[in-house]
Amino acid sequence: MTDLLNGIAALSHLGVIRVAGEDAGAFLHSQLTQDFSSLDMRQARLAAFLSAKGRMQASFIGLRRPDEWLLLCSRDLLPATLARLSMFVLRAKARLTDASADFALYGLAGDTLAAVAGGAQPAWSKADIGAASLVHLYPAANQPRALWVAPAGDPPPAGPALATALWLWSEVASGVATLSSPVAQVFVPQMLNYESVGGVSFKKGCYPGQEVVARSQFRGTLKRRAYIAHAEADIAVGAEVFAATDLTQPCGTVVQAAAAPGGGVDAIVSLQIAAAHQALQVGAATAQPLTLAPLPYPLLQDI
Repeated sequence: MTDLLNGIAALSHLGVIRVAGEDAGAFLHSQLTQDFSSLDMRQARLAAFLSAKGRMQASFIGLRRPDEWLLLCSRDLLPATLARLSMFVLRAKARLTDASADFALYGLAGDTLAAVAGGAQPAWSKADIGAASLVHLYPAANQPRALWVAPAGDPPPAGPALATALWLWSEVASGVATLSSPVAQVFVPQMLNYESVGGVSFKKGCYPGQEVVARSQFRGTLKRRAYIAHAEADIAVGAEVFAATDLTQPCGTVVQAAAAPGGGVDAIVSLQIAAAHQALQVGAATAQPLTLAPLPYPLLQDI
């Protein structure tokens, strides 16, 4: 399986929001769950944009370039997210635009990434290579992964083609969820383990939904976590998960899913913690069994 995860995949499912202007960094810092005030050219940020009730409206990988800031997100959420974020600009000197057509996005994995970057780096490390930016991600199946963000028309690095389906599976296998339209406005960040994978700062200033996030973290009110799961048949993002002993109330939601290289479907699911040791199924009527697998990273215990 690890031998398969090597090469370069074109990523058409992601879009790009450009944020320009002298207040761009301060604006992002005030709206998102991560610290953008200290972001330099050697780092990227995983972050979420929340509603006032603390629910994730979108997730981003944010990075800084010489004259602009970029937010990479699921393309199906980009128009609505761009409109909502723009409502909060007010007097800030920041301009938000859809820059998806201006950039080419690729996923790099395995030996191909090692050849480009000289080896694996910690997640959210960033390097600029010519006009391109390379953002290191969480690994999958013990293989390093990264995003290549370059001006449209620039050639990608040399390397074998990696099937998009394998890259999408690697996203699931990494355990770091990318929010998409079917599950927008459903989760507090910790329900997707975002505080454990670098998606939340508890030391920055206020942002929309911060009180809900802090209460979930420090008052012990969090009842759901993200898990890796496997099903033998196709399952849909947004589908409800049930404990086999109680088909009247769902105990979780499918967050992200992709065909597994060995057959079936792997998924990230957000589950009630109390249900994680029970027999699970997707759907009350279809009874598609769901088996949990270990997370590929530890959950953060202390802030």
